[in-house]
Amino acid sequence: MKMSMGRMGARWLGLTVGSVALAASGAAYAELGQPAPWEFRLQEAASPVMEQITWFHNWLLWIISIITLFVLGLLIAVVVKFNARSNPVPSRTTHNTLIEVAWTLIPVLILVGIAVPSFRLLFLQLDIPKADLTIKATGKQWYWSYAYPDNGKFEFDSLMAQDKQPRLLGVDNEMVVPINKVIRVQTTGADVIHSFAVPAFGIKIDAIPGRLNETWFTATKLGMFYGQCSELCGKDHAFMPIAVRVVNDQEFAAWVETAKKKYASNPANSFASVGTAAQ
Repeated sequence: MKMSMGRMGARWLGLTVGSVALAASGAAYAELGQPAPWEFRLQEAASPVMEQITWFHNWLLWIISIITLFVLGLLIAVVVKFNARSNPVPSRTTHNTLIEVAWTLIPVLILVGIAVPSFRLLFLQLDIPKADLTIKATGKQWYWSYAYPDNGKFEFDSLMAQDKQPRLLGVDNEMVVPINKVIRVQTTGADVIHSFAVPAFGIKIDAIPGRLNETWFTATKLGMFYGQCSELCGKDHAFMPIAVRVVNDQEFAAWVETAKKKYASNPANSFASVGTAAQ
């Protein structure tokens, strides 16, 4: 018995140490705008919407953890206290007014505590404010095309780059947006249904042929942010990443001027040199 208890204690100790190491590694490998090795949390927020999503996720985690521990405690109490050996003469109680009121009222309060921030978050996501910049993202098999109708009406394709990092996320031409501006993203599909998703911005919306959907974000941090098509769209579904480069206003203005000149001469150009010049 002593040996088995010792082995059990060692196993619990190993599990605890492993959990702590996993948590530490998740914090150590966290990177802005992209997935990281051993990451088990949401990506770091880079928009007000994603900040609210992260808060709501953590709030739900606390609620479900408390409920799970409470139910576990009740199960243990029933097993220990109400077995045939500990309680040979079972109670014949059939009603308890206080308990019946509690198990009706408490779940209602829990649902209200979930519903109120949930509706607030949905309203924040769906109520698109006045946009500073509109970008049309068209999903194609299997890449994205971005159009800037507010800045000279130019358009370019964005394909996965084999020689860029991070692997399977780097592209030849990134979507470029200014920091702290309201960006409206309109999505559609040229062939089948795609889905435009960038986790750090908290956006995910379908790109459907014949329909124009829209979402929005305000990038609050500079840098590169990655996403992927999140709708199973064909054999190369896993190879049509989304890359968004957030820059300051001066860099964005310079990038726009370069893009307009490039496309004035050849609108069908792949825009390869524009992304390089803007860097």
